[in-house]
Amino acid sequence: MDIQIPAYAAPIPSKNMSIEDTRRSVTYHPSIWGDYFLAYTYNVTDILAHEEQERQRLKEEVKKLLAATPDYSLHKLDLTDAIQCLGVGYHFEIEIEIENSLKYIYDTYHGSNDLRTCALRFRLLRQQGYYVSSDVFNKFKNCQGKFEESLISDVPGLLSLYEAAHYGVHGEEILEVALKFSVSHLGSMIHHASNSLSRQVSEALEMPIHKTLTRLGVKKFLSIYQESREDMLLNFAKLDFNILQKMHQKELSDITRWWMALEFGKKFPFARDRVVECYFWILSVYFEPQYSLARKILTKIIAMTSIIDDIYDVYGTLDELALVTDAIERWDFSAIDQLPPYMKYFYKSLLDVYLEAEEELGKIGKSSRFYYAIKEVNNINKVV
Repeated sequence: MDIQIPAYAAPIPSKNMSIEDTRRSVTYHPSIWGDYFLAYTYNVTDILAHEEQERQRLKEEVKKLLAATPDYSLHKLDLTDAIQCLGVGYHFEIEIEIENSLKYIYDTYHGSNDLRTCALRFRLLRQQGYYVSSDVFNKFKNCQGKFEESLISDVPGLLSLYEAAHYGVHGEEILEVALKFSVSHLGSMIHHASNSLSRQVSEALEMPIHKTLTRLGVKKFLSIYQESREDMLLNFAKLDFNILQKMHQKELSDITRWWMALEFGKKFPFARDRVVECYFWILSVYFEPQYSLARKILTKIIAMTSIIDDIYDVYGTLDELALVTDAIERWDFSAIDQLPPYMKYFYKSLLDVYLEAEEELGKIGKSSRFYYAIKEVNNINKVV
């Protein structure tokens, strides 16, 4: 057995030192959330039947709109972009309406003399994983190899170019130049654009689409989108956002209740209390309803991993870390007897999290994945 102990663990005590004297002293700020999310009770987070029915009705209307809009049109590009930015694109993945539209656009791809159209098409295709040559932007350069000065007054076009340039890969010099060109001129054009467009530019310069967390981006885009229109798609996106928010609030309420019941804040005052941040991390990976169980399991696992990290980095002595490393590698409740008192409770809680995950996965016929989860926690244990 290869037990790896980090060099920054608490030192071995000398004859004149107690174990407590050797432990590192680290003070993390307490959680800023407290029991805030416990207020999201069932009567607050319940998704009502009429909400689901209305969302389904609006979804069908959007599907009809998608089907009726020609794939070759600029309107189809704008509609596809809006659906994705408004966070409702996941509704159309199974039926692959958007995928089919983008495939058609890719198969019939040709450059456009309009900067906004060209850049929007380029970005949407690269977002979806299609490779499109960045040479399509060469037509907007002059004989000196620089972007045409006439583009400076085209704020929508510059904004679209700016967003597209973030999808460049290493070595695509034209997109690097495009990014510098668009950034250098967009800032000065903010005050000359309409209020709605000015806000879009400001928001984009602060955080482009490519770097925006999905749910935060949805909230931002909803606010911008409704400034210019009030339509079926907006109503669908608003309702979907509210329904998903209820789901996420309920998940976080349940996780907070589980975490507070463990009383880790009292039992491990040396460790970080960041379970809400852990949930938000996982939420940024996937927010869709079908991943609810995955969010709950992974949040708990990441929160427990954070405690492991602090035991190794801050509190544990070399001898204690050797014991807990061996216990995690054995992955057996009987190993609890070899641990010091403060580690016994954590070890049992850790195993309980994975047993709960195994039970939940078993309900959907995926309990075989539990083996790989145990394998990964051992890999993590060797890293920390």
